[in-house]
Amino acid sequence: LLSVKTDSFQGVVITAGTDVGTLYGVFHFLRLLQTHQPLDNLEIRQTPRIQRRMLNHWDNIKGSIEQGFAGRSLWRWEDLPDTLDPRYTDYARANASLGINATVLNNVNADPRILSDEYIRKWAALADVFRPYNIKVYISANFAAPMKNKGIGSLDTADPLDPGVRQWWKQRIEAIYAQAPDFGGFLVKADAEGQPGPRQFGRQFNDGANMLAEALAPHGGVVIWRAFNKDVNNEPDPAERNFQAYAPLDGKFAANVFVQPKNGPIDFQPLEPFHPLFGRMPHTPLLLELQITQEYLGKSVHHVYLAPLWKDVLYSDTCARGDGSIVAQVIDGSLYDRKVSGIAGVANTGSDRNWCSHHFAQANWYAFGRLAWDHTLSAEQIAEEWLRMTFSNAPEFVSVAKGIMMDSWPAAVNYQTPLGLNVVCSGNHYDPSPKTRNGRQYWYADKDTIGLDRTTSGSGAVEQYHSSVANLFNNIDTCPERFLLWFHRVSWQRRLSTGRTLWEELVWRYYDGVRCVENMNRRWAALKRFVDAERFEQITQVRQRHLEHARFWRDTCVSYFQSVNELPMPDFIATEFGEATPPTVTP
Repeated sequence: LLSVKTDSFQGVVITAGTDVGTLYGVFHFLRLLQTHQPLDNLEIRQTPRIQRRMLNHWDNIKGSIEQGFAGRSLWRWEDLPDTLDPRYTDYARANASLGINATVLNNVNADPRILSDEYIRKWAALADVFRPYNIKVYISANFAAPMKNKGIGSLDTADPLDPGVRQWWKQRIEAIYAQAPDFGGFLVKADAEGQPGPRQFGRQFNDGANMLAEALAPHGGVVIWRAFNKDVNNEPDPAERNFQAYAPLDGKFAANVFVQPKNGPIDFQPLEPFHPLFGRMPHTPLLLELQITQEYLGKSVHHVYLAPLWKDVLYSDTCARGDGSIVAQVIDGSLYDRKVSGIAGVANTGSDRNWCSHHFAQANWYAFGRLAWDHTLSAEQIAEEWLRMTFSNAPEFVSVAKGIMMDSWPAAVNYQTPLGLNVVCSGNHYDPSPKTRNGRQYWYADKDTIGLDRTTSGSGAVEQYHSSVANLFNNIDTCPERFLLWFHRVSWQRRLSTGRTLWEELVWRYYDGVRCVENMNRRWAALKRFVDAERFEQITQVRQRHLEHARFWRDTCVSYFQSVNELPMPDFIATEFGEATPPTVTP
């Protein structure tokens, strides 16, 4: 984008080396207009830092969405390919405005029928809609599809080294490219949570991935192999399992295979240390998987702006090639001078009128796209852009609303998983359930101590990180306190940097998290004059539900931990937070 002024012309020139570059330039120009930026001295040159910028949909053929909180699936499979909902074009345009250029249409717990001729025609029609917006379609494939697709040939095995199985995939892939010539490739969840994979046939992950990659390579397709395998190995600590399964396979995957770890070693928790694989697989392209939909962060009720979480992960130092080897450099290819790169976000879109249920949840879709394009952007800048484009450019509104957004993630960490606690939730991943989760695979509280010892004298999980990182986490005196109970078993009486004991600090953080939500709600109420009545009332109602649930988290967890350690409630509950002793809540 270049501002030009001559005797006969004044304007902005938008140019690029390709048509799609011009499209992205136009959307960037529209963003400048919407956010009231000056246009008289523009000189903007941009290229995306990451090559594949993907949404992963967990949509099912039957129309439901796993961990979806915004209505039904956007894809009306029963009407495709003959009827194309106008929202498909709206979806493509919205993604293109952010530079998102790939979408996986179906759930990683994949229905084998998605590879049948009938369904190929359906999703090829979606690919036709998305193509003008430079969005490639990918599909989640069921690894055992050769055994389950009776309409297209049923085998008695899915062994990746079996010649018949390899031929089956070759023929299916040829059928796909005949309908969708720019098909991107497969996303695969294998040997995880009941999903079939190569290990059930005595093979390794690279055997399965490379078999698919070989069939896709002539067409330019790729395999994205999820490194989320809770079922592999028999390690009691789930934080260790994926590393032990994948690190030994580094360099054994085909050139057109990505391994896709989640941001942390367990499962999209409110806060985790970065996944150790990002610092220990130098010979394998890694594609970072983030979660936009808030599976563990209050679903469609809690307002949690996720860009600060993602920035925290992206700028974590792996020390893989010395200090400053951040996760972002691993996935954008710059650390190892790779020409391929990728990032994925598990989508939060659905059939709801506003796409994402909670109006503020739209900000996370937006933030993912902006960070996928340029991970150096700050969370504050992205929040301000979204607020200006969505609600108002009034400085008073933007300043207050941006503060609410930036406070939301730290608050959620405090009232859900302070000091490195994790998986304190019930099976629905929404309500607190410390009693049922008080197991030695996540954390363990007794009368004297709490936390999981992952140090070299405990489970040893800390050794999965580069030695510089491991040494930091391994020493209780240097381990960041926000990860203290993740890596260490700690006495309730240990003094922390605040001067409070561990018990006092845990209680303080639970109460401060709720206090922050209360403050967020008060600040939102003061913005009524800037927002239309319908959206203001909808947001106000869901904010009240958020506050009630945050209090439920606080009271449930604090009551449970006190029942275990039998320590008195700290005096500051009354003096600093102005509250009575919390009610006893059945965990």
